[in-house]
Amino acid sequence: MNEAQEAAGAAARPEKGTSWLWNKDLAPIPAEKRTWGTYNYAALWVAMSVNIPTYMLASGMIAGGMNWKQAIFTVFLGNVLVLIPMLLNAHAGARYGIPFPVFARSSFGVLGANIPAILRALVACGWFGIQTWIGGEAINTLLAAAVQGWDHPWVCFLLFWLLNLVVVLRGIDTIRFLQGITAPALLVLGLGMLWWAYRKAGGFGPMLSAPSKFKTFGEFFAFFVPSLNGVVAFWATVALNIPDFTRYARGQREQMLGQALGLPTTMTLYSFISVAATSATVVVFGQAIWDPVVVLSRLGSPLAVIVAMIALLLATLNVNVAANVVSPANDFSNLYPRRISFRMGGIITCVLGGLVFQPWRLLANYGNYIYGWLGGYASFLGPIAGVLIADYYIVRKKIILTEDLYDRGTYYEFSGGFNWRAVGALAAGIFVALIGLAVPALRGLYHYAWFVGFGVSFVAYLLLTPRSSH
Repeated sequence: MNEAQEAAGAAARPEKGTSWLWNKDLAPIPAEKRTWGTYNYAALWVAMSVNIPTYMLASGMIAGGMNWKQAIFTVFLGNVLVLIPMLLNAHAGARYGIPFPVFARSSFGVLGANIPAILRALVACGWFGIQTWIGGEAINTLLAAAVQGWDHPWVCFLLFWLLNLVVVLRGIDTIRFLQGITAPALLVLGLGMLWWAYRKAGGFGPMLSAPSKFKTFGEFFAFFVPSLNGVVAFWATVALNIPDFTRYARGQREQMLGQALGLPTTMTLYSFISVAATSATVVVFGQAIWDPVVVLSRLGSPLAVIVAMIALLLATLNVNVAANVVSPANDFSNLYPRRISFRMGGIITCVLGGLVFQPWRLLANYGNYIYGWLGGYASFLGPIAGVLIADYYIVRKKIILTEDLYDRGTYYEFSGGFNWRAVGALAAGIFVALIGLAVPALRGLYHYAWFVGFGVSFVAYLLLTPRSSH
C-alpha cells in the first residue's frame, strides 16, 4: 500500500448519519490535520510520566525491600519492554488516523471491539480514581497548612473530582493547555524533593546507602518478578490505546522517535527522584514513606507545603485528564457513537473512576498497589495486546480497510459483528494469567500476568485463525 492509498483509506468514512458506528470523535484524522512531530510525542511522555503514581511505583519497591539500584533497574527494564508493544500498536494510529476502539474493530469485529475497549476503559477509570484521590489528599494537606485544625479528606476528594469534571466538560483544548504548564511544575517539585532529601539525609551517600533487605537472589527474584510485571502493567493501558495519540502524527518516524526518547528516560529519571527521596525518609524519619503527599506534609514550612501542593494539584489534574479520561471517553463513545459523545464518555469515566472504584482501597499500601491493582489488570491488558499485534502484523499484514470499520455488514462484520476467534484467544490469555490466583502451585503465572497473557493470546489467535486468512 503506497502513501496515496494510505491517505485515501484513512480519509474514507461513511457520510455523517449513515452509520451509528461513526461520530466525529471516532472518525479518522485527515492527513492535513496530522501535525504532531517528534517533540510533541516526547513532551507527551514527559507530561504523562512525571506524576505521583510513577513516584509511588518506584518508592513502593524501596518500601518492599529493594535498594536504589535494583529499583531503578526494574523501572528502566520494564519501560523498555512495554515500549515494544506500544510502538507496534502505535503504527496503525499513525498510518490510518484511527483511535484505539476503531483499530480494535479490525481484530475483534465492529461490535466485538467493545470487549477490549471496555476492559481498557475500566482500567482507566481505576487510574482516574487513584489520581483523584491523590489530588484530594493534596488539597487536604494544603488546607491543613493554611487553616488550623483542617482535616476533611473526603470533602477535598469530592472537590478535586468536581474540578476534573469541569475540565472534561470544557473539552480537549483545555487539556492541551494544561499539558503545557503542569508537567514542568511537577518536575520542578520532584527536583525540589530531591534537594530536600539530599540536605536532610546528609548527601547522596547516606541517602542511597540503605542495603537491599533480600538476603538471597531467590528472595530478590520473588519480589522482582511481580514488580517488573507491575512496571509493564503501569503503561499497559496506553500501550493499547496509543493510536488515540499517534493518529495525529505527521509520520511513523516522528511518533516512534518521540516515544522512544520520552518514555524510558523520563520514567527512569523521575523514578530516581522517587527512590532517592524515599530512601532519605528512612534516614530522616526512620521508616520508608512511599506516599509523596505525606512526605511533603512534613516539610516543616507552611509556605513550602502550600506551594508544593499547588504544583502537585495542577500536575495531577493534567495527568489525570490526559492519560485517564481521553482514551476511556473514546472507548465509551464506541459503545454507541451516535448517542455517546466524547464529553459524555468523559462523564461516565469520572463517575465510575471517582465514585465506584474506591481508589482509597487501591492505595492503602504498596502491596495493594503493585500486586493487586497493577498485577490484576495486567492479566486483561496483556492478552488484548497479544490479539491486536498478531492480527495486525501477521494476519492483516498492516493493511486495514478503513471505511469498513464504520459500518455493519462489511469486511469486519465476521459473525454478527464479533470475531469469535479473537474473543476466544483473549479469554484463553486471561484464564491462564489469572489461574495463579486460584492454584497456589501456579502462582508464578500471575506474577508474570502481562507476559503470560500476551504470549498465550498471541499464539492462540494464530492457531485459531485459518491459514487462508494469513
